[in-house]
Amino acid sequence: MEAIRPATEGDLARCAELVSWAIETSTPKRGGGELARLGILAGTAVPDDVGSPSALVARWSADAEDELAVLLVGTIDGVVVGVAAGTRDPSAGRSGRIECCYVEPEAREVGVGGHLVEALMSWFGSHDCSDVDALALPGDRSTKQLLEASGFKTRLLVLHRSTS
Repeated sequence: MEAIRPATEGDLARCAELVSWAIETSTPKRGGGELARLGILAGTAVPDDVGSPSALVARWSADAEDELAVLLVGTIDGVVVGVAAGTRDPSAGRSGRIECCYVEPEAREVGVGGHLVEALMSWFGSHDCSDVDALALPGDRSTKQLLEASGFKTRLLVLHRSTS
């Protein structure tokens, strides 16, 4: 049976492992390398000062204490198979952002990802966020379908070209 719950201290190493896999699997996709260079990957904002999936997970966990972030895990039969993080910045209005949502491949298509997104949306709603953004790489059909099934709509395409 699957369940969604807030991540605990004991989950942080597993969360970092899942975030690492999200980054690793996204980098080779179209746009993934560019987003990694810019510090954003798989919907995961990675500022220069973070440096590693473990540090990123630690930051989300710390920000959760101030209710500026939420770090969730998805489980099947008590085993953590997915991770999701959302952030909000009260100084930027009432907007939130899904920073990460990743489910290990062997546990996909049973509802864990959808439940993680819905739990994030519930958290955003309880913190007065009026809108939420999420990223999907070009051609990442599964992420796009997951987000669209949760009511997200594409509102902006960002195109990029190097000068060299």
